[in-house]
Amino acid sequence: MDPLATRRVHMLVRMAFVWAALIAARLIQLQVVQHSQYAQLARDQQQKLEEIKAPRGAILDRYGQRLAMSLPVESVCVDPLRVPDAVVAADILANVLNLESGDLLAKLKAAAQSRRGFLWVKRKITREEAKRLRDLNLEWIEFRTETQRYYPNRSLAAHVIGSVDFEEDGNGGVEQSLNQELQGHVGELLVTEDVQKRGFASSIQRQPQPGQDVRLTIDSRIQSVAEQELAKMVAQHHAKSGSLVAMDPRSGDILAMANFPTFDPNDPPKPGDMAARENLAVSAPFEPGSVYKVITLSSALETTSLRPESMINCGNGSINLFGRIIHDHKSYAALSMADVLARSSNIGAINIGLQVGAKNLYDYVRKFGFGKKTGLPLPGESSGMVRPLRRWEKTSLGSVAMGHEIGVTALQLAQACAVIASGGFLVKPRLRTDAPMAQPVRVLRPETAITMRGMMEGVVLKPYGTGHKYARLLGYTSAGKTGTAQIYDYKLRQYTHMYNASFMGFAPVTNPRIVIVVTINGTEGTAGYGGPTSAPVFREVAAAGLRVMDVPKDLPEMLPSEGGDEADENDVAIAGVGSSIPPPLVQASDAVATDDRPVVSANNALDQRGLLARNGDFQQDLAGPLVPDFQGKSVRGVIQQAAALGIPVEFTGSGVARAQAPGPGVILPSGSWVRVQFGR
Repeated sequence: MDPLATRRVHMLVRMAFVWAALIAARLIQLQVVQHSQYAQLARDQQQKLEEIKAPRGAILDRYGQRLAMSLPVESVCVDPLRVPDAVVAADILANVLNLESGDLLAKLKAAAQSRRGFLWVKRKITREEAKRLRDLNLEWIEFRTETQRYYPNRSLAAHVIGSVDFEEDGNGGVEQSLNQELQGHVGELLVTEDVQKRGFASSIQRQPQPGQDVRLTIDSRIQSVAEQELAKMVAQHHAKSGSLVAMDPRSGDILAMANFPTFDPNDPPKPGDMAARENLAVSAPFEPGSVYKVITLSSALETTSLRPESMINCGNGSINLFGRIIHDHKSYAALSMADVLARSSNIGAINIGLQVGAKNLYDYVRKFGFGKKTGLPLPGESSGMVRPLRRWEKTSLGSVAMGHEIGVTALQLAQACAVIASGGFLVKPRLRTDAPMAQPVRVLRPETAITMRGMMEGVVLKPYGTGHKYARLLGYTSAGKTGTAQIYDYKLRQYTHMYNASFMGFAPVTNPRIVIVVTINGTEGTAGYGGPTSAPVFREVAAAGLRVMDVPKDLPEMLPSEGGDEADENDVAIAGVGSSIPPPLVQASDAVATDDRPVVSANNALDQRGLLARNGDFQQDLAGPLVPDFQGKSVRGVIQQAAALGIPVEFTGSGVARAQAPGPGVILPSGSWVRVQFGR
């Protein structure tokens, strides 16, 4: 062989060897040295992790009835890279799923151009839509199983339950506040895809953990009645809104929480309906008005020598409080402390508050739980508004005494009313049955709570009580307090003739099992006061609640109202203009400038003990025996006491004295007699 040719062959062999060595080195580099790196790159291209949504926990009422649950539902998706004709696909899908074909076509083309292998077409479709698509038998249409939140009772307890968004995250009520517990923990699914982004293998990397079921203290039966009665009364009085809280005073369990207007959480929110989704019972503070007199009188029993029979100066219907003239709804010269509550005298409440003093009254405002959140697991709870004592003006003591210059929520009022019903303990409200009961805090002495129960019962029992016509229950004793507060117009900077009408009460009186607070916003006229507006709602809900809870009746039947004065349904405070009046805290008040009648004479002055100073001609008008308090006494006891005082008495019924007219502490004119009703 030619030496030149031999050299060429050797050179080619060497070059081939070098080339083979380079290839081998590269293969070693790729498959040995950098194997794990490139394997990871391959996995990243071929595999992806998908979330597996965990089933959301159910929301139950206290007896296990489902208020919210998650149901399986199908969603439609496609692989845009596998769609044979985007125009035809868009027309088919849009026609079946009631979509806009142009928008869907644009989405399909954009996904295909970006080489995305997945596109949601419509999520959470109906069964009819899923069946129509399956009947088409098109391989490029895919279905994915998801869950959809369902509320079987529609609007029942909607403000408490709340709702969820499209991703099933809570956006209201306990759905939001307990979202982490309800949603559980998502799982992970490892999907392996081919070059066309089609999955051909999958494995579960982490199992989803279902959310926890949450059992509420709500009783669906009481809740249903509460919503029906509240809606009926709001419509009847052409009011704007209303709220109700029903609570067990022993445990703090919230048995019902209703608001109007309401909504169906099955429907997605729409523009303009967010006001209907606000839980007014916890988020909308207002000036309570006359219902707050319960706290004023309770603090008086605790800090002064006043008793239910103590006579209180009522100023013949007006009082000059540091230059600010305040008028009562009716003119009273003097009333017993019990009748100040029963007749809802604002002047009487102010004079009682003056004896309590600003420091003591402020202390009891805080002790009753006002000015701070209750801690209920609901979003948006307001702490209300209580001004620090250093910010009180001269007239603030009188204003707070009759329920002004303070902002409260319906929930806070229910908690405060439960102090009386529970025997003097502040019991924290509870919304979950598994939530530990907080240690009750004593606020009032037991004897004070019992005394207040009796005076609040007088509001309902006494023929002239503001709740007499509307809050009496069939077969049960009841107690409560009405309230009517005028609403302040911030644009006009004056009080209007629209009211916040309220009632708070409990039943039965001797062993309270349910506390109810009702507030209806935006009522008008005399029919819009707390008695005729909110008290009937209390009556119906309390009757239903006691029946549902199987509470034994403590009265044989409804005792009819007989004789006596007409009930003082109008408990609106009316104030004239004097010194500077602090602006309202929120949207309600019953202090409005109407006239400038002069203050009555000094004959209405209080002595050092706060009792009525009887002198001059005024003393002659009060001649006659004082009517004692017969309530709670047997027939024999009433006869003996009446005979000893020389007071003629007429009897109705049997058992123990439940009501009387005239009330305790009233001067009985010559020739008059006292009517006493008895019941068991």
